[in-house]
Amino acid sequence: MHFQIKRDTLLKSLNFAHNIIERKNTLPILSNVLIEVKNNKLSIVATDLDLVFYDEITDLKITKDGCTTTSATVLHDLLRKLPSNLDVIFSLKDENKLSIAAESSKFNLLCLPADNFPNFSDSFNNGGIVLNRKDFLSLLNKTKMSMSNDETRHYLNGIFIHTIEVNGKLYLTGVATDSHRLSSSSMLLESSEKFKPFILPKKTVFQLCNLLEEGSEKISLFSSDTKIQFKIGNSKITSKIIDGKFPDYKKVVPKNNSKILSVNVKDLINSVERVITVSIDRKEGVKLTLEKDSIQLFVNSSSSGEGKETLKANYNSEQFTVSFNSRYLLDIASEIEDEMITAKLNDAVSPVLIQDNSDKYSYYVIMPMKI
Repeated sequence: MHFQIKRDTLLKSLNFAHNIIERKNTLPILSNVLIEVKNNKLSIVATDLDLVFYDEITDLKITKDGCTTTSATVLHDLLRKLPSNLDVIFSLKDENKLSIAAESSKFNLLCLPADNFPNFSDSFNNGGIVLNRKDFLSLLNKTKMSMSNDETRHYLNGIFIHTIEVNGKLYLTGVATDSHRLSSSSMLLESSEKFKPFILPKKTVFQLCNLLEEGSEKISLFSSDTKIQFKIGNSKITSKIIDGKFPDYKKVVPKNNSKILSVNVKDLINSVERVITVSIDRKEGVKLTLEKDSIQLFVNSSSSGEGKETLKANYNSEQFTVSFNSRYLLDIASEIEDEMITAKLNDAVSPVLIQDNSDKYSYYVIMPMKI
């Protein structure tokens, strides 16, 4: 194997590949990235057995085909520290040694045979559903905050992806919840092809968000009973899906909350950030007293003091007080696109519906907390 490639071209691929790989592996081969030169292209593959990243690069000069595996972390760090836009020459001296040369720098990396690398055969039920990249990225970003970390309820450790039909139109919907808050976002599908709902694991969600930041405007989604694949330009991510049943989330979405609060979202974020500075533990919560034309925010920490601030707002009901986890409130507020954030409340203990006037396809539910 012998090829020449620009440092930046390969580093871009390895930025994604090395994030897939777990830092501690019982199988040494899983710490490596597969490098294969064949059919006038370079293939980069990384996996943790649950998630596979595959990338194809054609912008390189190939002298000899071949394949090997070497440490993803070492190769990534090495390329990262080389000057930008440098030509890098790769040469496989023997089965156990990969030579890398760039100007006056020379390295020999230890290798493991490519035959030891896991082999993945992908078989999917459908011909692929086409999605708008930016819309799907927005859907993931608006829902991922509510994914659970509770391993005892593994079916909440991801985003529930499914289709819904409204007025004859088909939408792709993502929902996540940790039982304290819930996020939902939808996007209009260009095709009418439905698929079996699935739960996308947390790690896959974060890797997808990184990969979707740039690239072609359209991506393709392929599914099977146990796996999901996203094709983004010359890259693919194949992931196992979470085996479990997502709860009927629609039951917890309030439909008749009559107390309506509207406040400038930037003012709310800034105000919450200021008053919670007195609290060392951000989970202690912020107390909101709602009045006709204002909100009073109050934080009281037994270990560090208290903070109070009044904020202009529109509110249509009698005065009452409700408390929230401040981090949950800020997470939701940061995803609101409109100037104003709208909350529909019932009482101090019932779920609160939060809506974005600039995005009718997204909503959030947050449970009040007792202080």
